[in-house]
Parts: sequence; C-alpha cells; structure tokens
Amino acid sequence: MVTLNHLSVEDPDNSSSLLPEAAEAATPTPVSHRQRLVTRTDSREFFLSRSENLAFSLVLLIGCYSAILIPAYFSLDRVATLSNDYQHTKDLVLLNRSASLLSGPCQPRWCLNHLKPLSCSAGLQDIPVFVQQDRPASWDLAPPLGLQGSEEHLALALASLPEPGLPPSLRREGSCRRCMVVGSGGVLHGSHLGAHIDQYDIIIRLNNAPVPGFERDAGSRTTIRLIYPEGAPHSANEYKKTTMVALVVFKSLDLDWLTSVITKQPLSFWSKMWFWRKVVDDIPLRPENFRILHPEIIHKTGQVLKKYALKQGNMVPTLGANAVVMALQLCDQVSLAGFGYDMQHPEARLHYYETIRMDAMKAQVVHDVSAEKLFLRDLVAAGAVTDLTGAL
Repeated sequence: MVTLNHLSVEDPDNSSSLLPEAAEAATPTPVSHRQRLVTRTDSREFFLSRSENLAFSLVLLIGCYSAILIPAYFSLDRVATLSNDYQHTKDLVLLNRSASLLSGPCQPRWCLNHLKPLSCSAGLQDIPVFVQQDRPASWDLAPPLGLQGSEEHLALALASLPEPGLPPSLRREGSCRRCMVVGSGGVLHGSHLGAHIDQYDIIIRLNNAPVPGFERDAGSRTTIRLIYPEGAPHSANEYKKTTMVALVVFKSLDLDWLTSVITKQPLSFWSKMWFWRKVVDDIPLRPENFRILHPEIIHKTGQVLKKYALKQGNMVPTLGANAVVMALQLCDQVSLAGFGYDMQHPEARLHYYETIRMDAMKAQVVHDVSAEKLFLRDLVAAGAVTDLTGAL
C-alpha cells in the first residue's frame, strides 16, 4: 500500500497555486458563502451555455416593449378612424348593390316608368332643366320659385353664356344615361363608394361639398355642381374634374354674381355687401361650362313637398331635393348616395366632410327635411331611384 502524506498544489518554480479550486476547498468556507458561490456559478452557466434561451428572452423583451410603445405613435383619432373604416367595410350590402346596378345594362326610361304609381308623378315630369334664351317663360313668381323682377339681371347673365341650354352630352336622343346624385350626408363617410360613383354617366354634387381628400367615399368626378354664390367652393382644386356649374337663383344679385364670374368683371364693393357670406370672385371654368337652373325645378319640387309637409308654410326645398328632381329629367336611371338625415341620433355626423353633428340641423327653419325624407322614401319604394347608402 502506498500512502500520500502531502499533496502539493503549488508550482515549484514560483510557488503559485496550480489548482485554485482545490486550494479553496481545503480551506473551510462558511455555508452562506458557499450558497452565493453556487448561485452565481449556476446563473452564469444558464445564460451563457444556453444561447437559444438567451435569444428567446431578447425577442420576448423586444416584443413587450413594442406592444407598449408602438400604439403611442398613433393618435386616438387615427385609431378611431381605422376602427370605423373596418366597421363600414364589413357592410358589403351597399357595395354589392352598387356593383349589381353598374354591371347590368342601362334601362331606358326606367325612372319615368316607375314614377307612374306615385300620385305626384305628373308634377315630376317634363320640367325644363336650364334657362334658355330661345324659350321665354312667364316669370310670375319671385326667386327662387321664379324670376319675376329679375328680368334685366337675367338678360345680362344669359348674354354672357354662349350655350345656355342643355349641352349635347346631356341630351336624351339615342343614349341611355345613369345619374348619381351625391348628397353631403354623414352616412357617406366610410362608405368606400368612390370608385362606384365615378362610373356613372352624370354625377351631380351640391354647393361646396369637397372632392379632393374624400375620393374614397365620394368619388372624384363632377358633371354638374349645383351652387348659389355663398355656397360655391373657394378652392380651385374643387373644379378640376368639373364639367359644369349650374347657378340656383335665390335673388337678383345672384345673377349679377354669375355675370361677374363669367366675364371676369368684379362686382362692386356695395354689391358684395348684400351677400350673407363671402363669395368667390373667380371660378376656373370656361363660359360654356356655366348654366342657370330653371326655377321651375324648384317650384315643382316645392309643390310636391307640400303633400308631405307635416306643417304648412313656405319652405324652400334643399339643393339635394332639387338635384334629385333635376336628375329625373336628365337620366334614365337615378341613384343616390349620402342622403338621409337621422334626427333620432343627434350625435351622428351631419356631413361626410366635417365633424358637425346631426343636432345642428334642428336650428334651421328654412327647409322641411322630414317632408323631403318622406318624398325620397316614396321614390325609393317605387323603384324610381336607388338609395345606395341606405339612410332613407
């Protein structure tokens, strides 16, 4: 048997320790110190020897920070808009209805044939659309129902119009046309109907309802924009894809304004004082692109609305109602988008292009929107027009 009395752990050259661990083990160590040492050694082995665990931890950490920090870069309005858009796009019924109408052939005289069952049908047919020099009429009513007292102003305006009547593109002979009347209602917001609207033959818009920036919902083309001076858009961009502007006359001064816009001769300061709102001085269209809406459109529309009125009075039809009646004269098939005021929900959008709410409509006393809604509902129920946004 061989017995080792002494094991040296020192280098014979410099007396340094060759086995530090053995040297440490030979010296008694307190229990608490040994526990800390073991803990530190195990922790180091866990992170360094298992690289896949380290990578997973880093990915998890980055993911947690992203989930917390990224939403901070989106405004609440943007998040709400994305949510609203998603909800609207889920309603595919409207888009399918529009696509179905456009995919089929145009049906000649569709509107007129479906108007017949309505008691008011006689008053909605054969109405002149634009004022013409070669078709004099007796203006026995004052504006906007007639032009009595404005004959001189009318003569000057017509003299500045090279083509006051229907342009060749809007005449019925030998063609079937589809009309789209784009209302300003908030129901159009988020509809995604813009590409469908642009496919119609005649697209009618109202006053200063904007197009640039709202093409996804409201389309980009305009065939006829019905305006009065105070409601005309001020931005030149609104007229870029516009074929025609038609003036709705509410006072004699409106005709003077039209003459000024066409001839580029500014109105006097005194004349401008009589407008209730600042009016635009220039519209970037040629003289042949202007028309004057025949007041008989407003007169006949008002007569029909009286049958639906819940209260008697001299209510002036909205431009939207006038535009629908005008479309019935011009087109074989008529569709509506952006029509219908939902007075039961005062917090809903009033217009598709701004955040004013529906309760603002209660303050106005000029229009009978309830009577107009009943009238338009009858047109839809009879099949004379189609409501694409489903608010009527």
